Amino acid sequence: MLIEFNKYQGAGNDFIVIDNRKSMVRANNHDLFAGLCNRRFGIGADGLILIADHPELDFEMLYYNSDGKPGTMCGNGGRCAFAFCLKNGIAGDKSRFKAIDGVHRVCLNNDGTISLEMSDVKAPEIVGGNHFLDTGSPHYIIAVPDVDSVNVGERGRNIRKSAQFSPGGTNVNFVEFRDNGIKIRTYERGVEAETLACGTGITAAAISSRWGKAEGRQSVDVEARGGKLNVQFSLDTMAARSVVLTGPAKFVYKGEFDTEMIIH
Repeated sequence: MLIEFNKYQGAGNDFIVIDNRKSMVRANNHDLFAGLCNRRFGIGADGLILIADHPELDFEMLYYNSDGKPGTMCGNGGRCAFAFCLKNGIAGDKSRFKAIDGVHRVCLNNDGTISLEMSDVKAPEIVGGNHFLDTGSPHYIIAVPDVDSVNVGERGRNIRKSAQFSPGGTNVNFVEFRDNGIKIRTYERGVEAETLACGTGITAAAISSRWGKAEGRQSVDVEARGGKLNVQFSLDTMAARSVVLTGPAKFVYKGEFDTEMIIH
């Protein structure tokens, strides 16, 4: 059976997006999704998004990691899902959609970037002297003097699979703090490799960079390997609230795949 797909990327974090409002693809088809995301035998992507109908909102986003398994919240994926829905008349310039962690508001900005309202974030836990936050996905933040020199694959993999984060594991972020913002690299669980950007990780690192140092409305510019983003939030002693992640989401190409041709 031929199924149409679209490829999108948000700051180099790339996704296969499928309009599944007619339920052409069975949800939780882990082998198929892993095969599609495989960069050698499939289309290739960091994750896969199914767009589904929702009775009260513009759409629902079902997100799967590149290993084919259901993922937690994906910030770059949320912006790409909205960009797809906007391009295809499913959503307007301002939209609301459901993700695994709840309802999100999202809008198109005049400069073409997309702003996504994230969930509130509770105070960080201190694990091994570093911040651990849940921004819809779990993130461990490690400050480093020079993020470009870090072996993200090796260090990230060891921490992601360490006993202190068992059994679910964690995403691992290496962050260089600058006067005007932060520079970040992320090892993503589910992808099991470094990605060019991670929206929930960028959000976690931005909040971590200001936690205990400031209160009120904050704006943090973030440089990831795949592009530049911005995180705004209102900070108090208990939580970061009204969190907004802003960045690019771009259409790359579209095509069709035959479910019988995917090697699992």
